[in-house]
Amino acid sequence: MAFGWNLVLCFAAAASPAPPADTVRYVVLFQDKVSGHQTVVRRGDGLTRVDFAYKDNGRGPELTEEFTLAPDGTFRTYRVRGTSTYGAPVDESFEIAARRARWKSTSDSGSRAAVESALYAPLNGTLEAISVSVAALAARPNGKLALLPSGTLTMRRLAESVVTRGGAKQPVRLVAITGLGYAPTFAWVTAERRPRLFAFIVPGTYRIIRDGWQSNGAALETQQQRAEHEALRGMERRLAHPLGGATVVRNTRVFDSERATLGPPSDVYLYRGRISAVLPAGSRAPGVEQVVEAGGRVLLPGLFDMHTHIGPWDGGLHLAAGVLTVRDLGNDNATVQRLMSGEAAGELPLPRIVPVGYIEGESPMSSRGGFVIKDLKGAREAVDWYAAHGYRQIKIYNSFPKNLVGQTAAYAHSRDLRVGGHIPAFMRAEEAVEQGYDEIQHVNQVLLNFYVTPETDTRTLARFYLPAEKTADLDLDAPPVQEFIALLLKRRTVIDPTLATFNFVRHRDGVVSQQFAAVADHLPPDVQRGLQVAQMNIPDDTTAARYERSYAKMIDFIGRLYRAGVPLVAGTDDVAGFTLQRELELYVQAGLTPAQALQIATWNGAQYSGVLGDRGSIEPGKLADLVLIDGDPTADIGALRRVALVIKGTRAYYPSEIYEAIGIKPFAEPVRVQRAARSAD
Repeated sequence: MAFGWNLVLCFAAAASPAPPADTVRYVVLFQDKVSGHQTVVRRGDGLTRVDFAYKDNGRGPELTEEFTLAPDGTFRTYRVRGTSTYGAPVDESFEIAARRARWKSTSDSGSRAAVESALYAPLNGTLEAISVSVAALAARPNGKLALLPSGTLTMRRLAESVVTRGGAKQPVRLVAITGLGYAPTFAWVTAERRPRLFAFIVPGTYRIIRDGWQSNGAALETQQQRAEHEALRGMERRLAHPLGGATVVRNTRVFDSERATLGPPSDVYLYRGRISAVLPAGSRAPGVEQVVEAGGRVLLPGLFDMHTHIGPWDGGLHLAAGVLTVRDLGNDNATVQRLMSGEAAGELPLPRIVPVGYIEGESPMSSRGGFVIKDLKGAREAVDWYAAHGYRQIKIYNSFPKNLVGQTAAYAHSRDLRVGGHIPAFMRAEEAVEQGYDEIQHVNQVLLNFYVTPETDTRTLARFYLPAEKTADLDLDAPPVQEFIALLLKRRTVIDPTLATFNFVRHRDGVVSQQFAAVADHLPPDVQRGLQVAQMNIPDDTTAARYERSYAKMIDFIGRLYRAGVPLVAGTDDVAGFTLQRELELYVQAGLTPAQALQIATWNGAQYSGVLGDRGSIEPGKLADLVLIDGDPTADIGALRRVALVIKGTRAYYPSEIYEAIGIKPFAEPVRVQRAARSAD
């Protein structure tokens, strides 16, 4: 039906002069480098056409969107087509006809009686949907907008500014839109009766701003950072429960992360943010002010996610899952330093952050972040900056010149920094290991060792499609594989598999992603709907079966690495909290025991991020970073989702409160900190 509607418009345009069009152009900037565009053409006949595309790190969407609006400002007809970030086809439509709303995408379809003043929420749309949303919300006296298929949008004004271009001035407003996803959507919009998008900024990552007004981007980003910081400070004040004086966690089973065993019932004493004693259950010590009655529940050290790109709004999901330390593996340096300062000051609801210094090489497909270098001098200057700022490791990326790897690794080692990352284009993993890599990120980067030739450009989507296509036929017992495993073991090269994230190589449209299947019914409706959207182009059942076999063999391969003695760390590079839980499930599927998987996410995490002296196990003198589980994850790794209490230093968090604050159904009843009775003193 959408095709027929477009055809009528084409004939009408041919029969008479086209009405005047209103065109607005945006540029997409990654670290101030133009990487794409969005062009919005509003025609006089009511049709809006949007072309949106960008490329960063060799990937990005290409979308063409067309829609018309009803008198109340919501979509009457809508269509978007193109390809997603990883190359999956996008074809989505919506219309209201005969008093029914109907929608169809590559992953779902549905209809319902048309709801007055309800806005369809596209799964794969462009940023012009923000213009439609804010204009429709501005026209609502109650500030609320119903969504289709479900949900409600609200909007709050946070800041005002005036941008300039030559002699021209434009008032703009920063708004926070809530009702989709886990966190607010922040956008700069025009200050007029019918506002529309002016700029969309993810601080430290990218800016999408009206063309010609780019010089205002930095000032808007700074103002947005301040507004987001204040909002997050408010969240921390609401959700953190200070622990004053001495606290005891009574009658708990302590997980010994060094030996991967569960100990006898114990009492764990905390004072001023550190563990002061671990005693047999039933002990008594004077001066205890707070008590946690664990009732035999399992107490874990704070979990480590060893592969994140931390954002200010990720903290809630991390903390609620017991992830109390994250390793940041590539970010805008100023952004990660600011987040580290906010966390250390106790202002932001974030886990502790261990930064890794990101170094990329200059190319048309470079990822923009950290330092982007052209020569050895630039690489050494980047290493020096990271060493001076307390970093313990650098991460080399896809476009880094392969002829500089050995010298850069040697120089980093001379500054006491570990070296890891992706394998640069036109290089094999075994070459990177031989030239000084201490660690490799992602299972695909490891397996590409067997598939690339000197001509294979892994800066493109080939780095995903080659492992998906070829791993199904890889003989894991073949000499080249066994020799490579032996090399990894000899060099003690750490592998950060991010297996859960690579579930996308086998995920097809229309089914809930296996990565989140165990938690899906706890998540907001719009998030659940998004979990059915595939990222890879899997055109038929034959391809799907091959990619499924490839993914199963990736899991098997990681199990073989572990049994061979190759060190593993647990990272995600995806949705905070939930993805780490799934990562550990996959290690168990690969043949590890649940206790061994937990050891990787605790002891190994602390060891290979250089903080084992401070955390990673429950021992006197270490930080009081603790996770109380309502169940036994050493017997059933799935119990890891039932977090009843989190203690991070001098503050307690109840995951149920965090989840409820972001629209997630809790997984466990909280175990609350109580004031100690006088008789316990």
